[in-house]
Amino acid sequence: MTSNHVPASSGFNKPLLFSRRRFLLAGSTPKSNGRRAGHAALLSGCLTFLSLLSPSLHAQTIDDGIMLAKRSLCAGALYTHDSWDSYWQGSLQRVNGNIGTITTQTITMAANYGVTSRLDFIINVPYVWTDASKGVLHGQSGFQDLTLAAKYKLVSVPVGKFGALRAIAVLSGTLPMTNYTPDLQPLSLGTNSKTLTGRATLNYLGRRGLYLNGTAAYTFRSNVTLDRTSYYTNGQLYLSNQVAMPNLFNYGTSVGYRKNNLSLLGDFSVQQARGGGDIRPQDMPFVSNRTNFSKAGATIKVPVPKVKDLQYWFIYSNTFQGRNVGQANTFTTGLMYTLPFEKRATP
Repeated sequence: MTSNHVPASSGFNKPLLFSRRRFLLAGSTPKSNGRRAGHAALLSGCLTFLSLLSPSLHAQTIDDGIMLAKRSLCAGALYTHDSWDSYWQGSLQRVNGNIGTITTQTITMAANYGVTSRLDFIINVPYVWTDASKGVLHGQSGFQDLTLAAKYKLVSVPVGKFGALRAIAVLSGTLPMTNYTPDLQPLSLGTNSKTLTGRATLNYLGRRGLYLNGTAAYTFRSNVTLDRTSYYTNGQLYLSNQVAMPNLFNYGTSVGYRKNNLSLLGDFSVQQARGGGDIRPQDMPFVSNRTNFSKAGATIKVPVPKVKDLQYWFIYSNTFQGRNVGQANTFTTGLMYTLPFEKRATP
């Protein structure tokens, strides 16, 4: 069956890969010592950038319940390592020995600014490189998608003498920073889709450190343009270079302890794509495959001794259930500083 219309299907950033001729097209980059040296130089540059910042800390993320104080700048660098050697083809879990282990590494330069005690702006700039441990296919490297977000504290309500309950709204978006190909999954840098996300977060922080956080988000995604004039997905041939990306629904919870810049949390998160087809048997994945997953993990944020307000982050997650995604182990590590320009308010 053919159609000139694009399908309402789903994107998968890092699915499976099979050996087909098309994977050798569209910007594959050779494995080389020069590329690895470039990555090392970039990491060195990020750490040098960190050393130039001055401290004072309430580091935050888009989905947590933490707000910066007015006129505080928090910035730093984070390194993420994601790898998997088994995946879900639809709901069937399997291994593809032709490609071995898929590894995605990311260095993210992150900065948050407290405009007021209720409004924060957030920016993330990721540099990504991918690799397959077996086969003839080469990974990709380059800047991925710029993230911009506005985070607003709607209300903060005292809960007796025990703590405070906050409601937070976030509006965020992403823009591809380079013209990378989305048609080389799972070695593409991403999906190359523009996104707009609305998020709501409910957070409780007790005076003795009890931390409870619940968050939910809905993401709208733009069409993706391919370097070809037709494609087959979800049981249909489409005579177009435009691929409709399904929207995404995400939710998650975190429970643990947070006090005096120390955070010890357990995390759980779920993503559900609002459409899309499955990876076909013995076929490559497609950028708009339905990508659902459930993850569990932990977050540790600790102050660095003898360096005022410097904070070290370590975040781990395991994808224990999914559809058209890899069964990935992911960790993130890095350092964050905050630069206060006036006395901070109590968080």
